[in-house]
Amino acid sequence: MRRTLLPLGLLLAACPGPQDPPVPPPVDFPPVRFIAMGDTGEGNQAQLDVATVIEQVCAEQGCDFVLLLGDNIYDTGVTALGDVQWQDKFEIPYEGLDLPFYAVLGNHDYALTTNQESADFQVEYSKVSDKWVMPARHYAHRHANVEFLALDTQAMNFPTTLVDEFEAQERWMEERLGTPADGWRIVYGHHPYISNGEHGNAGAFDNFPSEFDISGIRLKERFEATVCGAADLYVCGHDHDREWLEQRCDGTRFIVSGAGSKLREFDDAQPVHFGDATTEGFAWFQIDDDELTVQFWDRTGAMNYEGGWTRGE
Repeated sequence: MRRTLLPLGLLLAACPGPQDPPVPPPVDFPPVRFIAMGDTGEGNQAQLDVATVIEQVCAEQGCDFVLLLGDNIYDTGVTALGDVQWQDKFEIPYEGLDLPFYAVLGNHDYALTTNQESADFQVEYSKVSDKWVMPARHYAHRHANVEFLALDTQAMNFPTTLVDEFEAQERWMEERLGTPADGWRIVYGHHPYISNGEHGNAGAFDNFPSEFDISGIRLKERFEATVCGAADLYVCGHDHDREWLEQRCDGTRFIVSGAGSKLREFDDAQPVHFGDATTEGFAWFQIDDDELTVQFWDRTGAMNYEGGWTRGE
């Protein structure tokens, strides 16, 4: 009997073999829209005016949550869960905003220095408030394709007094920021890395020599070791102004939004895309896939600036 020999290519094609895994369809993330503002807790007319404009902007453009950037209760934080300041300086001003407020601690929330009881009352307030969110002094949360890391920057200014928090946060930052981001990564806290405001740049806060921790030198060191290049953006308050600085740190951008209830004049003139220290206000962000948009609004209801960038640029 005569046998027919098939070409090798046909034999291989007929034999089952390993298959390439199916390519998952692209994920269509919903836009993430949020407010960022700090230095809010005065309970004054400026805070109320800013809150009214936030309500209007969120009604027209959408908002999912607020990043509250520290100094949440002036002048020396709260003394109890039932402190009346919670009503006067948070609940009443923002009663028209049905949004979660993801808060971090500022120096005033530590009673200006290292009062851990005052700080812990703000963490515990998460259990009794419908909108206040601060599960710990530093923590993370995620929304669609955006990871947010909330820092306790006061611990970086007092690393030997707030040693447990400083060391725990240091390990946490190295772990969270030591791996590539899955989408956008935004870090936020109270103190700036770079700013034109009165407090100035980390490592020279308030003109303190760099050998003092209160100069922000430990924050500068931590940021350059972990945040720079690992985050797309760092947002903060502390200086009572609004600015988007041109300088980056290994690609990480810096925005200050600390004009939630009061103002201070600029002390420096480092290059900015936008800067204002004349009117209280806030920043509104939208992240839609790989596109970020930021708008700066003031207490009069005026949008002062709009800009943005594409992730990876």
